[in-house]
Formats: sequence, C-alpha cells, structure tokens
Amino acid sequence: MKKTLLYFMLACCFFLKASAQSDLLGDLIKEDSSTVKHNIATATFKSTRIINLQSVEMTGKGNLQFMISHRFGYLWKTGKGMTNVAQLFGMNSGFANTYMSFDYSYTDWMNTGFAATGNAQFETWAKFKLVKQQSGKKNIPITISWFSLMHWDASEGPSPDDLAWNRLSFMHQILIARKFSENFSLQLMPSYIHYNYSPYGINNTNNIFSLGIGGRMKLSHKTAITFEYTHQLNGYKDLLDETASAVNYVPDVLSLGYDWDTGGHIFQFFISSASSASNIGQLSTNLNQMKLGNFSLGFNLNRSYGIKKVVQTH
Repeated sequence: MKKTLLYFMLACCFFLKASAQSDLLGDLIKEDSSTVKHNIATATFKSTRIINLQSVEMTGKGNLQFMISHRFGYLWKTGKGMTNVAQLFGMNSGFANTYMSFDYSYTDWMNTGFAATGNAQFETWAKFKLVKQQSGKKNIPITISWFSLMHWDASEGPSPDDLAWNRLSFMHQILIARKFSENFSLQLMPSYIHYNYSPYGINNTNNIFSLGIGGRMKLSHKTAITFEYTHQLNGYKDLLDETASAVNYVPDVLSLGYDWDTGGHIFQFFISSASSASNIGQLSTNLNQMKLGNFSLGFNLNRSYGIKKVVQTH
C-alpha cells in the first residue's frame, strides 16, 4: 500500500512538472511570435555592378574582389556586309576594351578599389552604404549607397607642358535601389562628372549630369536578366572640338545583360551601346547612337577572395 501511494505521488509530481514546462514553452512561443523581426534586404543585385554601372552592393567585409570586363567591337558595321559575320559580330574584329579592377571591403559599409581601364587610363574609388532596406524594427523602403571615383589619363600628352592636373576627372553617384520582391529589383543613378579640362575645345562644360535606371529580374537561383538605361542631361549639343569641327550627338546608353552565378564566379554577358570601359566615358563622351550596328558584345567576370577572417558575433 505504501509503495502504491508513493508511485501515485511521483506520477502526480511528474504530470505537474510536465504541465508547467508545457505552459512555459507556450508562453515562450507566444512571446517569440510577438517579437518584431528585423529583416534586412540582401542580394538586391547579384554583383557590385548591374552591367556597366555600379550597384548598391559591395563585397563582404574582409573580401577582395577581382573583376575583368571585356568589350568587343561593333556587332554590325554599316557597309561591311558579311565581313561582320567573319568577325563574329565584333568578337574577332581586332578591337576590344578591357577593364581590370580590384576592390576591398574594410567594413560592411565601405569599399575601395583601383582599376586599369585601357589606353593608359586608371581609376580609383570609394563606395559607402548609407542606408539599408529593411522592415520590422525599422521600416526603410530603399537602400542608398554613395560612389565617388577619380579617373586619371596617363597617356602621352599633346605637349611636354601638358599638366597632370588637367588629366584628372571625377564622378559622384547616388545609388538608390529597392528590392520589390525576391525576383525583381530597381535602381536609380543620378550622376555628376567633373573634368578639370573639358573634353572638347569650345562651348563645352566641365560639369556633366546624367540620370540612369537599372534593374534585375531573377530567372532562377543562379540566373537573372539585367538592364541599364542612362541619359546625359547636358553637354552634348552645339559643341566644337579643338579643330573647330561640330560635335552633336545623342548620348543615351542602353545595355541588356544576363547574369550567371556559378558558385565561385559571377559571369555577366551583355550587349551595350557604350564601347568605353570607363563609367566616365560611358556617361559623358559616348558617341554611339542607339542603332543595332552600334551595339557591342561584352562580359564581366567577378571573383571574390576572403582575405580577412570575419568572426560572427551573436
């Protein structure tokens, strides 16, 4: 009888303890469900560039990125006929612009880089992530980054007295992006370019303004379609070059691309109406009108390397 009573009391204690644990677990679940989540948008774009122009993205903290960008000749030159086919639509025409760059992210919000843009041209830049799109504790609908670049023309000048200061130009951009869904992102790119020495001889301005828009439509976990369109707002009408020849052009740039993430590399294949390797050339001195024959094929190849081990803290 005593043993039976003892077993009964132990069973009651076990049941009460289990019931208390169940109630406590239920309270924790309710508390967790009521906690406001902090969701930060990631992978607005897959690469640090949409196609030609910078995206709001940057490499991870402690990572070094190497990028090579290659632009071939025109797809179809007027009057060349089947020669264009023999030249593989510009890929075997003997003309190409190559851009090679390295950039490193010191923190989650700052990135710096250096590039050789061809023809003895060099660039260095800094990118800052100012605002991150997020919801929950904070509701911020957009991501904003700032991009500043200095371009140096180190080619041989027209005379020994050509000042190095005249060979510098600068670009500043505000990158404003929103990830509307897992599959679709858009970005606006107001840009300001300053030349220490005007690229044309007469009637030109040292300050060029442009406005661009770019986007990404995800096709699968590893592929996406991208586009860019930019319009130069001033500095392209009623110009005279240094030989007094008239210069008028339509500087709009249109580019269409295809992103492919292989896991270790990001390939970006594209066609673009801009043949310059530098953003400054693309946005301020592009003379290619948007005709099919003026487009050219190109690709970007991105690879990141972990230089500094980042310890995650929780």
